Amino acid sequence: MIVWAWQRPEDLSFINPRRVGVSYLLKTIQLNGDAVFVQPNLNGLKVPAGTWVMACARIEIDSGSPPSLSPQQAREAASKLASLAELPDAKAVQIDFDATASQRDFYRDLLLELRRRLPRSFPLSITALGSWCMGDDWISHLPIDEAVPMLFRMGPDRASILLRLEAGGDFEEPLCRQSAGISTDELVPQLLPGRRLYIFNPEVWTKATFDKVVIIKE
Repeated sequence: MIVWAWQRPEDLSFINPRRVGVSYLLKTIQLNGDAVFVQPNLNGLKVPAGTWVMACARIEIDSGSPPSLSPQQAREAASKLASLAELPDAKAVQIDFDATASQRDFYRDLLLELRRRLPRSFPLSITALGSWCMGDDWISHLPIDEAVPMLFRMGPDRASILLRLEAGGDFEEPLCRQSAGISTDELVPQLLPGRRLYIFNPEVWTKATFDKVVIIKE
């Protein structure tokens, strides 16, 4: 089980580091014209000693100044993302980017360059729209170790995806069969066992909220 620590101060001292890890949002990358801007997360994070930590970054598009999505911009963004591996005690890197169809080539180039820059032993994870995992094989050849299907805020695909999972079906893309992402305010009724579970909370984490999720999912 992995808890997402997002854009706010979080005190996760209550988690058991032998059972629970943390994906910590370290920076947000904004693509603007030809530029790549970095917004670091200056909020504090408290975790018990020995906690497994994944260094996470969010990529956002400036709608007021659409990005060029050039190979040079992909290389620059990858260079800035490669520093995620420098977080003390980080064991993996995760990228969160809701790439549209027109942004996929850029995202693929970025991930290829990022994989080249990361230490060989570092796992590389991405979040994935549910549709990417069902009948859309564009992620199958990406240089990643895991794609986390986001089973919340799914939009029009929600009903069909949940119906398939509740009937015992699975995602078509193998990269999506290792884990799942859920939210405390939108828990899904059925998940296949044996998956790494990422949990998002739109509010500040508390032990009571965490314990409630654990009880429901167990």
